[in-house]
Amino acid sequence: MGRLENKVAIVTGAASGMGEATAKLFANEGAKVVVADINIESAKRVVAEIEAIGGIALAQYVDIGLPEQIEEMVLVAKNEFGRLDILHNNAARLNFKGDVDVVGMDLFEWDETMRFNLKSVLLGTKYAIPVMLETGGGSIINTTSMGGLVGELGKSAYAAAKAGVISLTKSTAVQYGKQNIRCNAIAPGMVLSDTIVEHAPEPLKKLIDIYTDVKCTPRIGNPIDIANLAVFLASDESTFITGQIISADGGLLIKNPAVAEVQKQNLNW
Repeated sequence: MGRLENKVAIVTGAASGMGEATAKLFANEGAKVVVADINIESAKRVVAEIEAIGGIALAQYVDIGLPEQIEEMVLVAKNEFGRLDILHNNAARLNFKGDVDVVGMDLFEWDETMRFNLKSVLLGTKYAIPVMLETGGGSIINTTSMGGLVGELGKSAYAAAKAGVISLTKSTAVQYGKQNIRCNAIAPGMVLSDTIVEHAPEPLKKLIDIYTDVKCTPRIGNPIDIANLAVFLASDESTFITGQIISADGGLLIKNPAVAEVQKQNLNW
């Protein structure tokens, strides 16, 4: 029996990267999975690959910037599979050009970044918890970022939003823990698929080399690293763990030089 047997999960941003790896591993461990993404064709591909190995999944179009679509996503999980046990708020939006330093920050970009990266997590959680409570509770897993834990040279709005996700994670854990709702967050650091690494443009290759050099591990992260952690947090193996922010960054944030100094080495950051 799989570690997530008879559970129903939603994974947002599940059509690629960490979300795809997590959706597939959830299914492999026995969960029925709603593969939610704005890229519906890629979501359907992920579902087909899950079904090809005997898993159960469905593709759901969702724009995480639209509250009604997040609510619909949760209702689809309930209506199609009868319950909801796991919500992985993974989808995010990052704009390197518009999200800059504090003085240069475009206010529209700030609002959009908060809408997509923080409000969407609130909404997913808001709509999922009542459904989870109908069957005795569940596990919510949010994706934050190392940017939410440290200061950034750029990406001011993204970092602030991800810091907000950390606070929201803890508040959710405190507010609903006695009702058997657990909420934890994963803070990835430099996680890239093998395909992206293989075809990376020169600026990204340079950044990969820099980060590989300063990490405590001999490699950068792979989406499966995050998926393995998400499965643990979704499973009954972690029922005594809630309100935690777990870094999966190869030890980057515990080691000098500081992240900001590392970023300075890459002129294209």
